[in-house]
Amino acid sequence: MATSRAEKVTEFLTCVICQELYTDPCTLRCDHTFCRKCVTGYIKTRPDAIQSKTIPCAFCRQDTKVPSPSRPVEEWAGQIKPSIIIQGLIDTQADVVKTGSASCCSVCEKLGETTPGASWCSNCKVSLCERCVKMHRANPASHGHEICDLSGKVKVKRRRKVMCREHKDEVIKLVCKDCHKAVCQTCCVIYHRQCESVVTLESMLPTMTHDLREKANVLSKNIHRKQTIVQKTNKKVSGIEKNKVAAESHIKSVVERVIANIKQKENQLINKVRDISDKQTKQLKAVVKSEEIEMQMSKQHCEFIDQALVSDCEKDLYDAYQAWESRVVELGDFRDTDTVDKQEIDGIRFMPDMDNIQYILNELQLGKIDVTRQDQSTCLPSPVRVDMIDGRMASDEGKPDLQDITVLFVDGIQTIVVSDMGNNSLKSFYTRKKKPCHSKLPLGELLCGVTRLKENQVLVSVAASREIVTVEVTPDLKLVSTITTSKTYISLAVLGPSSLAAGTDDCVDILDMAGHVLRSVTTHNKDALFAMPYNMCVNNKGNILVSDCEKKSVTCVTPEGGVVWRYAPTGDRALSMPAGITTTSTGDILLADMKAKKMIQLTDSAEYVGDVATSQAAHCVFCAIHVDRHDTLYVCGESQIRKIKFM
Repeated sequence: MATSRAEKVTEFLTCVICQELYTDPCTLRCDHTFCRKCVTGYIKTRPDAIQSKTIPCAFCRQDTKVPSPSRPVEEWAGQIKPSIIIQGLIDTQADVVKTGSASCCSVCEKLGETTPGASWCSNCKVSLCERCVKMHRANPASHGHEICDLSGKVKVKRRRKVMCREHKDEVIKLVCKDCHKAVCQTCCVIYHRQCESVVTLESMLPTMTHDLREKANVLSKNIHRKQTIVQKTNKKVSGIEKNKVAAESHIKSVVERVIANIKQKENQLINKVRDISDKQTKQLKAVVKSEEIEMQMSKQHCEFIDQALVSDCEKDLYDAYQAWESRVVELGDFRDTDTVDKQEIDGIRFMPDMDNIQYILNELQLGKIDVTRQDQSTCLPSPVRVDMIDGRMASDEGKPDLQDITVLFVDGIQTIVVSDMGNNSLKSFYTRKKKPCHSKLPLGELLCGVTRLKENQVLVSVAASREIVTVEVTPDLKLVSTITTSKTYISLAVLGPSSLAAGTDDCVDILDMAGHVLRSVTTHNKDALFAMPYNMCVNNKGNILVSDCEKKSVTCVTPEGGVVWRYAPTGDRALSMPAGITTTSTGDILLADMKAKKMIQLTDSAEYVGDVATSQAAHCVFCAIHVDRHDTLYVCGESQIRKIKFM
């Protein structure tokens, strides 16, 4: 059991690149951990990563930005924060003390004695004999220490001291809550003098332990839910295979019955030909027999006449004459026998009706394939508002008119970024030191779409000046660069490091990062696709979801310009004024219908799941919406921002 457990731990601490225990482990943005030297080696095999100045994950291919890409490639991995937890597990594995070892009592050893250790003090990190344990417990300074018995087969972990990377001889014992960093005493004095919240690492242990256990419980439930989904899906796959076999067998049975009917038609035609042929043959054979009899009788008369002609007696000649006269009366005139019409059949032919057969085959319907579907998505529960942010700021000159929204996590700080057309400004809202903060950056008239470019950058469309602006979020706002475009763009969505989608009247353009149009998507099957594509986002497959309030539709378009699907229902489910659109972590689509004052949920293939909420239930106007990486929904409209969870 112990060997199996050790093997599992070793497997957990093994780098997938070098297949060895981690050496100087570092964790990328996607939470996958590798040896630092392995990350450096992998970067050198990816010229595209070097060009884009990112570190790709060897496991999931997700990119991690390089804090200082101007430095040599060999130093990029060194800029990634070390994985303290993984390193701690490695060190703990090495520091485990097993019972039955030859460790001696640390106190007695200092006195020159070699007494076997019977217990271990986790606080003092020393082994103690039975006598020293009594003294240790009697000492007021150490009577509350945690002492573990070493007499049984118990593994006792020694607490590891984590040393500061900059000040090698100092132990990390403090945490700066403002900067979210664990530091030593010297680092605290030098770098964190102005920070207001610096506490000891030990004082945070109960909170961290509680939070981690809560997180572990959530992950455990998530694992159980995923296992249930996998089991149900495997069961469905098995059911589909059984249905396939049954359907194929049924199809073959139907075809065999059809073939049997055709064979029956074949036999009927053949039997009819045979009946006609046999009847005519029988008649002809009777004629032949009759002719043969008459022919034989005629031969006999000829012989009788020949004998009478050569006879010397006149009486023989008279008898032959009399016999011929009576024969003529019986048989009729022999001269007419060759001209009798016997109505004989000249031949039998089968003339197929190929035109009718081909028509019947073309119209032949053996049956139809009926597919029953079960919704793969479950309608989200009712929304519960957990926070409301007022979009007004003291410096505003007009009433806020919030157009678009996105959410970033900058150095661990959740930052909400919105475009305010009413005040021609980009705004950010965040919390620092438990106090609500905000920032404002004036950009120009008709401020519309906003979308995340990087972890700390957004793109904003300024329609009046035909500009796309890059803004850095720290979480305060700072203008980085501006590009001028040939068209007036309303909506934006980033496709990758080198391209983005932009919506304007009648079309969606794919642009490079300099604002040049790479391709335009306007029609499909010669029909116009868009009229007002004023909201868009990118799904987890990299395709563009375009919400068009004029066409009353949602269209899924590939970056190459192909149309994947189009959602434009009629009847009771018809869209009134589709606006904001976003996707969840499962790939489901949330669409805001402003005029209908509701939000609907679709699957990733545009199948209707249900109405998630109405504006009355959520107490907000559904204009622009965004779902962050924790599946929390943010809704902005008019002058308010609402944070919504589905409980």
